[in-house]
Amino acid sequence: MDEYSELLIVNRPVIYVSVSELLNMHKLLLEHQDAISSDPSDMLRLILQDLGPVPTLQELLGESWADAGSEHLEVSLTLSNRFDIFEESDQPDARGLLLSTKQLIVDVIRTQSGDSLSDILRTKTSPGQEVHHDWLMMRRAQQDAQTPEKLKRNQSLVANSNLSLLEKKRKILRSLHRLEGLGVLRPPQTHNQILQMIAKDIRQQRLHRQRRGAELLKLRQTLCRLQEKSSFHSEQVDYYKHYITSCLDNLTANSKSANKKTADGKGKKRHPALSYSAARLQEKGVLLEIEDLPTTQFKNVVFNILPGPETGSFRVKAQFLGVDMEEFLLQYQDLLQLQFEGVAVMKMFDKAKVNVNLLIFLLNKKFFKK
Repeated sequence: MDEYSELLIVNRPVIYVSVSELLNMHKLLLEHQDAISSDPSDMLRLILQDLGPVPTLQELLGESWADAGSEHLEVSLTLSNRFDIFEESDQPDARGLLLSTKQLIVDVIRTQSGDSLSDILRTKTSPGQEVHHDWLMMRRAQQDAQTPEKLKRNQSLVANSNLSLLEKKRKILRSLHRLEGLGVLRPPQTHNQILQMIAKDIRQQRLHRQRRGAELLKLRQTLCRLQEKSSFHSEQVDYYKHYITSCLDNLTANSKSANKKTADGKGKKRHPALSYSAARLQEKGVLLEIEDLPTTQFKNVVFNILPGPETGSFRVKAQFLGVDMEEFLLQYQDLLQLQFEGVAVMKMFDKAKVNVNLLIFLLNKKFFKK
């Protein structure tokens, strides 16, 4: 956690504490605030000053809630920045205005010197200062042209670079007045306040760069580990796919061998396809229902099950009164996945509901001899 963490969070953090814990924490902070924060201007002291003395249970919850056992009542507190200088409604506008004003002041100070910011803004610019300012802005434009598109500065900041030195001074004065109206700066020391903000940014720039470099290194290491893990899982998936295909091939081979022995024993060739009427499948419990078709018509519907183009796949053809209707490609692995997930019923042809376990049993018995 650092001063930039709050800008990155999507949802505000929430803590859950009991009322008694909340009161005890308030009491302990008041008793030991000298040891915790010795600086009179510390933010914690300002918060404690706003809160005042520790309230009673009745003052905190009200008379209607302050009964026996209410001190164990749990409350949820959404954390927010007490010292955020921006309101939620004007936050984007105020932040952008403050950032652009800082950039304008830095551009002016780099070109023109003075005893204070007020003196610099009131002093007229010379032609030599304008020429030096134009040269600095041209060099910045050349650097921006070499910057990747995603890392380029905001368009409003780029537009400010096209202003002359005198125009920038006028815009700074207007922006400072607007920032006062938004409550970001408080008169009469507005110039000193924004200079202190710029100085703080400069002091923390190196620290922020170091943190960003460390975070970038961590991200690269994490990406490398994720790539290694992804490669490992891909190899595992390929291995299991090969293993499952081998198992299905062995089951199919055993089934063909059994069918061949049966055919030799009976002196005729056995047809690999299965043909069941919907009524028969309903008796076996495989077929549960067919949408928009009464059970009295199930005898007119025939399902033909044939081996599919790939190992472990089946083609299910539906006929109604001897007329071919639709064809459904059934994957044996999909059935096993549904069984593993605990799904009892699946749909075929978007209308026929079948029992997954009994359908697997039927296929194992007729095709795999399992």
